[in-house]
Amino acid sequence: MTPRVFSAAAVSLLLLGACGRGGGEGGQTEIAASGQAAIADEESQKTIAGIAAGSADHSTLVAALQAVRYVDPLANPGPFTVFAPTNAAFEKLPAGTVETLLRPENAAKLRTILLHHVTTSAFAPEELTDGMEVGMVDGGPLLVKRAGDAVTIGDALIVASVRGSNGWVHVVDAVLVPPGK
Repeated sequence: MTPRVFSAAAVSLLLLGACGRGGGEGGQTEIAASGQAAIADEESQKTIAGIAAGSADHSTLVAALQAVRYVDPLANPGPFTVFAPTNAAFEKLPAGTVETLLRPENAAKLRTILLHHVTTSAFAPEELTDGMEVGMVDGGPLLVKRAGDAVTIGDALIVASVRGSNGWVHVVDAVLVPPGK
């Protein structure tokens, strides 16, 4: 399978939207009432944004998404696949990296890193085949390796997968940092 090429218009559409602020109870991240992500729906399957916000293991990712206003785009219809680093994955970065990236003056770098975790296709776990290159929204491809049940993308191991209404969340054990970032 060849990597997908994305136009500037497609990337711009993905980036549109506003987000809320965090601070929910019970380890969950609350999304403020604005945009697509704020629509209350307790019956439908959760969107990728809703899955991340509902996971105590992804509060750092949600804070990063909120910092650059990417929550609403990930609540839109998609399809998307997000390789979602856990809090523990962010903790593997050098000390102070997350705090530095969350500063407003570093928003462009944070956007690039986050877009390196998203593709505009919905890839189920079984569709991620050995040697496959996945085109990420930031334009860079990531290589999939499969050895039995172990699947990696870039340098990250996929530890779990959750289907959302607008695609897939593959939980990964490392942050996928684009070359040169």
